[in-house]
Amino acid sequence: MFDLSGKVAVVTGAGQNVGAGIARALAAQGATVHVNDIVSERAQATVGQIEAAGGRAATAPFDVTNYDAVTHAIAEIGTVDILVNNAGNGGAEGMGLVQFRDSEPSGWMGAINVNLFGVMHCSRAVINGMCERGFGRVITISSGAGITGLRIGVSPYAGGKGGAIAFMRHLAAENARDGVTANSLALGLMQPENSGPVDALAKQIPVGRTGTPEDVGYACVYLASDEASWITGQTIHLDGGSTFS
Repeated sequence: MFDLSGKVAVVTGAGQNVGAGIARALAAQGATVHVNDIVSERAQATVGQIEAAGGRAATAPFDVTNYDAVTHAIAEIGTVDILVNNAGNGGAEGMGLVQFRDSEPSGWMGAINVNLFGVMHCSRAVINGMCERGFGRVITISSGAGITGLRIGVSPYAGGKGGAIAFMRHLAAENARDGVTANSLALGLMQPENSGPVDALAKQIPVGRTGTPEDVGYACVYLASDEASWITGQTIHLDGGSTFS
């Protein structure tokens, strides 16, 4: 079950943290994974982890905001059965919690370009081939911020993530008859990389802990599988139950 042998996957932003966890999980189930990251050394590190575990992987160091670079890279790869749009960006302020009334347009574009246009660029590059072959899985890693209103000051980031969720619903409706599914995972609070547990915040999550890259990877394995063929156009809250607290 959930066997991905013979499938080819592209995971964007997979050089670290959640993206690396997704790439490792897909490879562990038999997929050949093309690891994208704008920093080639990070992509190579994830490839090394996959190969050390006996999996198959290669680097794909393109910038998701550059449509020409995306289409060239996908053409070089050839067949892509699974696309995971994981690359994300908090904008010029990062996730610095800047209220919208204190922000400027120059600070919005990074978040919109990566979180929305990056998803559209990569999806456009693979969708026709998927439809022609009668199989495809497009998974976008979004955020609960794209669905729930927050007061903490991440509105441009949320706008990009929310836009990607809406885009995925339409991509699903347009291509379902051709065997292509498109779904989003709205992540809750994740464990920061290279740090200890976020104890105070974890106590507010019903399951009592923050999310891990492995949690996201397992969900992607299911959505990428043949067994998930009847799930499309959905936004799954992967947040330890926070949405219902």
